Amino acid sequence: MIVPMTKYSFLVYHADYPNFIAELKKIGAVHVQPKENEPSPEMQELYRRISDVGATLRNLDTIKRNSEPPTAVPQFADGEALLARIREAEASLDKTRQHISALEKDERLAAPWGEYSHSLLHQLEDEGLTFRFMTVPVRKYCNEWETEYCVRKVCDVGGVCYFVAVERNEAAVFANADEVRLPAKTAAQLRNEIMEHRESEKALQTELNAIAHHKSGMLTAFHHQLSEELEEMNVVRQTTHEAEGKMMLVEGWAPDTHTSELNAYLESAGIVYIAQAPVAGEKTPVLLKNNRFARMFEFIGELYDLPNYHERDLTPFFAPFYVIFFGLCLGDAGYGLLFVLLGLFARQKVKEPVMKSAMSLISVLGGAAIVMGIVSGTFFGIPLLESALPLWISKFKAVMLDSNKLFYNALILGVVQILFGMMLKFAGEIKRSGFLSSLSTLGWLLLLIGCGGTYTLQAFNYITPEISRWSFIIFGSLGGACIFLLNNLRRNPLINAGAGLWDAYNMATGLLGDVLSYIRLFALGLSGGVMGLVFNDLALSMGSSTGIPVVSHMVTLFILLFGHGINIFIAALGSFVHPMRLTFVEFYKNAGFEGGGKKYKPFAKYKKETKVF
Repeated sequence: MIVPMTKYSFLVYHADYPNFIAELKKIGAVHVQPKENEPSPEMQELYRRISDVGATLRNLDTIKRNSEPPTAVPQFADGEALLARIREAEASLDKTRQHISALEKDERLAAPWGEYSHSLLHQLEDEGLTFRFMTVPVRKYCNEWETEYCVRKVCDVGGVCYFVAVERNEAAVFANADEVRLPAKTAAQLRNEIMEHRESEKALQTELNAIAHHKSGMLTAFHHQLSEELEEMNVVRQTTHEAEGKMMLVEGWAPDTHTSELNAYLESAGIVYIAQAPVAGEKTPVLLKNNRFARMFEFIGELYDLPNYHERDLTPFFAPFYVIFFGLCLGDAGYGLLFVLLGLFARQKVKEPVMKSAMSLISVLGGAAIVMGIVSGTFFGIPLLESALPLWISKFKAVMLDSNKLFYNALILGVVQILFGMMLKFAGEIKRSGFLSSLSTLGWLLLLIGCGGTYTLQAFNYITPEISRWSFIIFGSLGGACIFLLNNLRRNPLINAGAGLWDAYNMATGLLGDVLSYIRLFALGLSGGVMGLVFNDLALSMGSSTGIPVVSHMVTLFILLFGHGINIFIAALGSFVHPMRLTFVEFYKNAGFEGGGKKYKPFAKYKKETKVF
């Protein structure tokens, strides 16, 4: 549900304003009403710094996961000094790695020439000798060069021949050969220099490891400090100066669950304020409060949009359907068992409440997959309905459904959810605009539920044809009147009739498409079971074809693990996305969901356990 909000207008004397802001942050209940959406240059700079610190925290988190904690604990005066040292160390580390890369390139160029002395070469050049260092493809090197000229072959590396020509007067011509410049340092000298830089790189990396393991908390606190400064700066920017700057006007929203503490402070401090209920049309922030089960699905609803303050939170209403749909799409009791075990195990390992809730959701969805897998008769791709089973498992065959029944049940679930959504829309219209504004939706409910229920009861011989005929007449007449004549009591009846015809056309075409969309529940579950069966058959046939006992078992196990691993990934992805699509498109549309809500974000101190990256 959406927590009721109260709008506050605070009028504060300018001298008391700093204390007021500090107390407001301490209470941590007021969502400040934005007036100036464009951030100031100071705020933009602070945004940049906060983003920079957040990126640094993510890098440190990566380092922390991939390294062992050093024993040395670095010391820093504050978060500012820590960030400066991290930046300096990262820049030095990047520069050192670039230098190492350049040295390694030079070392590769110098390696073929072996050891040499530049000073000795210069002495010989002063005596009139010229040294030319040449390269040529091995296949084009001529041995005659060694007899015609003073040429010495050094080595062949990678299809290239390296040789040196010593000349005193005229330069000889070597066909297809290229003259290269001798590196300033030998390969051995470059290797020593690389080792020195490797030591520097190791020292810098060790320092960053120590910071990541021992000082991430300090940097996180600095991130929170900057964020608080930004929030305070934003509150000041949203404050209106009245009475020539003597009075400060601040507006905001507070949930009714926190107004008692806020009101007590305002009364004790003598702050002038006005508290009033939200008015229709105002952009009131939204705070959701649901039971433990529905709370697990709030993040799924937020992936689409938050409800606006003046409508109903649909999270508790789509959550049970989502669980059933996920189970149908996954459709395998064995896969569901893996999800349950994974969720329970991971929930013990994670610490953040959000992640614990996500792991609980995985377990719940896995439980639904177990139930629906039993109903569809599939366990790790094994079709239970067609297999010889032990007696105690065979008892479950009574609840198993074949593919035809699963198909019709998927459609029935779609009809139920759509009609349930229309009921919620009807209730929401009554709450927002009154009963008379909901007559069109009421008409469709009478027509669909009344006539559809009458047809079903007649088909199963629960009512006589005479009762059925009068039921069709009553529900059809009442529904038609609401749809075509009473859809808007403020308009001309002829206009209402035209609007009713257009609404009927949209409903007839849209409703059919909406119901048919639920076939995907059946199709995904069936395809996952078929793929699992295919991998089982492939594993058994490939394993038995080897004829070697140990090898055959290894081949079978590999194909089972690889095949079912791929199938679980694809099936889980489809089971997560497609029920979400049915919720956001079919259910939300028929429930009259409007959205556009802005999340409630109170002006408050950051908690120590808040994860910022």
